[in-house]
Amino acid sequence: MHEDRSARRSRRVSGRTRSRATVVSVLGELMLTAGVIVLLFASWQMWIGDIIIGAENNAKGDELSQQWAAAPAPVPPPVSESEGEPVYEPPILPHPADAEIFANMHIPRFGDDYNVHVAGGTSRARTLDTIGIGLYEQSKMPGEVGNFSLAGHRTTWGKPFNQIDKLKLNDAIVVETSEGWYTYRFRTLEYVQPTAVDVLLDVPQMPQAQTGERYITLTACSPLYSLAERIVAYGLFESFQPRAEGPPASLASVEVATPSAEAGQSAEGVR
Repeated sequence: MHEDRSARRSRRVSGRTRSRATVVSVLGELMLTAGVIVLLFASWQMWIGDIIIGAENNAKGDELSQQWAAAPAPVPPPVSESEGEPVYEPPILPHPADAEIFANMHIPRFGDDYNVHVAGGTSRARTLDTIGIGLYEQSKMPGEVGNFSLAGHRTTWGKPFNQIDKLKLNDAIVVETSEGWYTYRFRTLEYVQPTAVDVLLDVPQMPQAQTGERYITLTACSPLYSLAERIVAYGLFESFQPRAEGPPASLASVEVATPSAEAGQSAEGVR
């Protein structure tokens, strides 16, 4: 009889232990599952989502390019000659409203299909996260004397400036509008603190200076997945080609070297 009571008591204790262990195990499995889901979502957001959004942004840019191509070509601007070649005075478009799309950007170094909308403003909610590339409020317009300054993501939301550190000297940065194509040529790259707003001046980092040059400035966060610094790419205006003459030669594909050949050669090394 004593042994039966001891056995029953042992079974009850064992049952309660198994119940507690089962609850702890279930909670642990739920937490592990939740962690996996969070990691999968983060992976989707940073990689798979970027691929999808980037492709969608390029498709939207291509659609707008086709609309401009199908419309009657605007009257070409005044032209002069330089060494026997026509030189068009670039038309200056009005400054866009916040989130108003006014241009597409093509950078052959980033791929033949790279074609991203440019819109007014640099807020994440209205422009950078939803459209692509944003125009700073104080920026000049394409082809205008001064600094045509832009911002874009380097990671997430299609990451239009993800490869900004891969630009090489004289790479074309082409801005397409309804009027035609404005070609800039990449010159140099640097890293600055987020507070260094003087990179957006008409002559970058040179207050009060007047050179009569037409600059382009591309800004993004750096390093990848961090807000610690800003990576800044500068370029100089080369030419304008009116829509009536078709796409410029600057849109031609560039040869992309293998990773081993590119080692140590990208502008990332210029700090």
